Amino acid sequence: MSIRETIAGHIITTLSAMTSPVTLKKVTRDPFDYERLSNAQFPAAWVQSGDETREDISSGASVRRLGIISYRIIGFVKGTNIDTARNQLIEAIEESLESDRTRGGIAFDTQVTDVGTDEGTLDPIGGITMTVRVRYIYNQGAT
Repeated sequence: MSIRETIAGHIITTLSAMTSPVTLKKVTRDPFDYERLSNAQFPAAWVQSGDETREDISSGASVRRLGIISYRIIGFVKGTNIDTARNQLIEAIEESLESDRTRGGIAFDTQVTDVGTDEGTLDPIGGITMTVRVRYIYNQGAT
C-alpha cells in the first residue's frame, strides 16, 4: 500500500473515532449526496486525497524525498444552530487530527491549513471544507 493510501486510511480511522464534542455518523472516502442522507447520518464527512508536491532532500545512492500532500475534508451538519454545529465540527476534526500529527508514525507533521463554510447557503444543512496538509519523508522508489 502506498504512503498516500496509508495516510488517508489513518485520517479516516482518526475521524471515525471522534466522540467529543461531535461524533461523525458517516465517514468515507467516497463522495456522497448530502441531500440523500437521513437525519441519523448527520454529521457526516468524506475525505479526498489532493495535490502533492515532492522534492529531493538528499542525493546519492539512496535519494530521500519530502512529500507534502493535501487532503480535503468535506463535512455536513444538520439541525438547529447550524453555525454553532459547523464550528463544533471544525473544532472536533482539528483536535482529532492534532492527537497524532505523525499519522501513526508515517508522517512528521500534519496541519489544518484552510477552513471554509457554506456561509448558510445550504440551510437547513451546514457544510464545511478543511484542507489538511501532511508532510512525510520517503526513500525514492518507496512510495
